[in-house]
Amino acid sequence: MLSIDELMKEALYLSNTQRAFLAEKLVESLEFDIDEKTQKAWISEAKKRRYEIYNGNVSPIPGEETLAEVRKILEQ
Repeated sequence: MLSIDELMKEALYLSNTQRAFLAEKLVESLEFDIDEKTQKAWISEAKKRRYEIYNGNVSPIPGEETLAEVRKILEQ
């Protein structure tokens, strides 16, 4: 079995799409004890946000820009 460090190094060789899929599956594996009420609230919020984007009410911000802004805030 690979160590965590070895596994991480291998995972970083994957394409962006493959890493995103892997990350999604890893997160899903942690979501075993989320209560149904919370899950429904998150689904409702996700649908609301998707609707706002599709209707042009809001514009999504690229992840790189968002992370840069968060880093800038944290450095203050």
